[in-house]
Amino acid sequence: MKFVSIVIASKSDYTIMSECAETLKKFGVPYELVVSSALKSPERTKQYIKTAEAKGAQVFIAAAGMAAHLGGTVAANTTKPVLGVPIESGALNGEDALLSTVMMSDGMPVGTLAIGTAGAVNAAYLAIQIMALQDDELNVKLQEDRISKAKKVELDSSEIEIIL
Repeated sequence: MKFVSIVIASKSDYTIMSECAETLKKFGVPYELVVSSALKSPERTKQYIKTAEAKGAQVFIAAAGMAAHLGGTVAANTTKPVLGVPIESGALNGEDALLSTVMMSDGMPVGTLAIGTAGAVNAAYLAIQIMALQDDELNVKLQEDRISKAKKVELDSSEIEIIL
């Protein structure tokens, strides 16, 4: 079975990353979600990546705050796409996590999204878009979602617009 793997560095990241999971669920995309730290449980992280890959993980989403080494650790252990979500935390409110996630060595890419909830949701959307490259049904769902979003903007505007 093809699925998306969400790896979060600590349980406290779940509140934000549950939005990622809900987005995947909305599109009917199977996912796993585990807690594993690049620094506190490096062997668990490495083993999980290999196991998830063997089971069919197509895209990895790694979320971490502060030093945020998780995205790089995942990327170092797979050739599948890795999407990083910096989590707002610590004295720098996620800016340190953003820089740690985006500044990867050449050849070890981590596609980095926004800090926090917007990044979590967009990581799900990007994972869905990657999977839709080989899934026409999923591609149709994405197109329908875009149409729905455009209609919502029109509806919102019609409720308040003033046009001369």
